[in-house]
Amino acid sequence: MEQVGMAAAAHDVSLWGLFMQAGLIVKLVMIGLVGASIWTWAIIIDKYLTYARVRRQYDQFEQVFWSGQSLEELYRTLAERNNTGLAAMFVAAMREWKKSFERGARSPIGLQMRIDRAMDVTMARESEALEARLPSLATIGSAGPFIGLFGTVVGIMTSFQAIAGSNSASLAVVAPGIAEALLATAIGLIAAIPAVMAYNKLSGEAGKLIGRMEGFADEFSAILSRQIDEKLQPRQAAQ
Repeated sequence: MEQVGMAAAAHDVSLWGLFMQAGLIVKLVMIGLVGASIWTWAIIIDKYLTYARVRRQYDQFEQVFWSGQSLEELYRTLAERNNTGLAAMFVAAMREWKKSFERGARSPIGLQMRIDRAMDVTMARESEALEARLPSLATIGSAGPFIGLFGTVVGIMTSFQAIAGSNSASLAVVAPGIAEALLATAIGLIAAIPAVMAYNKLSGEAGKLIGRMEGFADEFSAILSRQIDEKLQPRQAAQ
């Protein structure tokens, strides 16, 4: 009993003690997983704040857009700003609209296609910004447990080697090494679980925002299509 007590006392079983007593490879695994966890929470906080800001911008733009203000006035208001989201799509479409009519556009189909393409390019850029860094959460969520398991396997192998060298298999000798190894798996799960949950939630939020852009693009394209017909039909009839 005295030998068991002395062996247990020789090992610090606190989290910090387990980390300090772990082998180099296990320490590197733990440090990497802690870094991944910090990066995960940085992405989560940044995305929640970003998506909340984007939703407010969408709401404010749609309120102004559907208020009855003329498209020309709204374009002049937004043209010189650094726009994002719906406002950026609106400005891109109106800029193409104005350039085409300044150059004497004659084909309504060609003009409509150029406007739609301008909005599609802008929407793709905005969608990419909304989904940026989300793949990092998916990677951490899927790989974190396996990286932690790798550290555990290495730690257990090291413990067994130490057991063989000491010619003792008592619990006091085995337990600290196993605990050090299992700590790597625990840290891997701590990093992975929030990453998976956040990825699913944030991907859904990004999808909703992208859906709002797609809906606005369809509605605005229909509005411009009617105005194209109104402007070009009299010109074609005169010819």
